[in-house]
Amino acid sequence: MSSPCDGRALEKRLRRRFADGVREFSLIEPGDHLLLGLSGGKDSMALLELLGDAKRRAGGRFEVSALHVRMDNVDYQSDTSYLERQAEVSGVRLYVKTASFEPDRNERRSPCFLCSWTRRKVLFSTAQELGCNKIALGHHQDDMLLTALMNLTYSGSFSTMPASLTMRKFPVCIIRPLCKVHEEDLREWAEYRGFRPLVKACPFEKASNRTAVRQLFDAMEALNPEARYSLWHALVKENKIVERPAEE
Repeated sequence: MSSPCDGRALEKRLRRRFADGVREFSLIEPGDHLLLGLSGGKDSMALLELLGDAKRRAGGRFEVSALHVRMDNVDYQSDTSYLERQAEVSGVRLYVKTASFEPDRNERRSPCFLCSWTRRKVLFSTAQELGCNKIALGHHQDDMLLTALMNLTYSGSFSTMPASLTMRKFPVCIIRPLCKVHEEDLREWAEYRGFRPLVKACPFEKASNRTAVRQLFDAMEALNPEARYSLWHALVKENKIVERPAEE
């Protein structure tokens, strides 16, 4: 467990990297209404706190709502009463919806893919119902760097999940305000704040190509401690962090 002094330093670092990402990529602007996808994991819980705090500091110049999607046919459990209390403390209204998906014979459409696709569909529809113009997701810098390495290794393309993605078919922009926050900091913050884990984890979680790429990334950082920043700057230089639809 981190000491109070460590906690203050960690909080300062989290706030700084969060604010740097929001400012550098213009992720939040006055008049925005954000819908946060709140899974209950460490990343979305940290983002809930950071957005709630940013909203207070901005004097309410933007609004934040949160959505937790429960899946009927996936055997995992989340403590929604805990999520509701945490959202209330952060000054964010939480909506809870239940959805499900049909199994698919196409092997490429795994339960993980179908679950993610269904959750995303509910997020979009709820954002439109509430009049939200942006959806905030809890992906951090490590997620974005690993995605870039996966695409380079398995698809032969240099791209990643962008910090800002303007949708072509929906009047909604996806943002990732944790884009400059390190996963290790989020792990330490979850421990320091005592975030409750899911009551029962998803049974479909298992080792994947992403696990192997994580090992590759760790080896890169062992070889060069600045590897993270080199890869990040390459993505920025190639305009991969902000994606807008091409003009017709």
